[in-house]
Amino acid sequence: MAPDALLLDHWDLLAKGALRGPVLDLACGDGHNGLFAAEKGCSVILADISESALKNAEIAAQGIKGDVTLWQVDLERGDDNPLQSESYGVIMVFRYLHRPLMPCIKKALAPGGALFYETFTVEQPRFGRPKNPDHLLNTGELLDWFKEWTVIHAFEGIKEQPKRAIAQIVCVKPEMKSAHADFIEAFSR
Repeated sequence: MAPDALLLDHWDLLAKGALRGPVLDLACGDGHNGLFAAEKGCSVILADISESALKNAEIAAQGIKGDVTLWQVDLERGDDNPLQSESYGVIMVFRYLHRPLMPCIKKALAPGGALFYETFTVEQPRFGRPKNPDHLLNTGELLDWFKEWTVIHAFEGIKEQPKRAIAQIVCVKPEMKSAHADFIEAFSR
């Protein structure tokens, strides 16, 4: 299965982010996006709650040159953050929304790392599933979550083939300034 167009359109950013740590494909399903990155030589972690989805991804990963790790994890297990802080060079999320995980994603990405996120908006029920508002982004919500990051690409609207209402963002987490840099900047004003 081909990777999502968002990854293809911004492959260079994905490759640069992968230099900072592994690629984490959250709620990966069949893993086609993460396996695309692995095929390009990235170290990839495929994370999903479904054992059968991970088994299918494992079969699909045979023969791929990149390092692929399977991680069966419940991403919706309450207040417990399942993601390691600043451990991933790229995080990708497609067709999945669990709002309590958003702060965890923000903490988990390494400074200078890239986020690829695409999921459905509140307009989606006109076109089919999902229909549960808990799984649908409100207008402007995705961009609002990451507004302080460097946004490379943002889209919210209707896409064709298949027709669907989505929001997308590709952004880079800011580099951490050292305390010394902050002092120099403040002192030089």
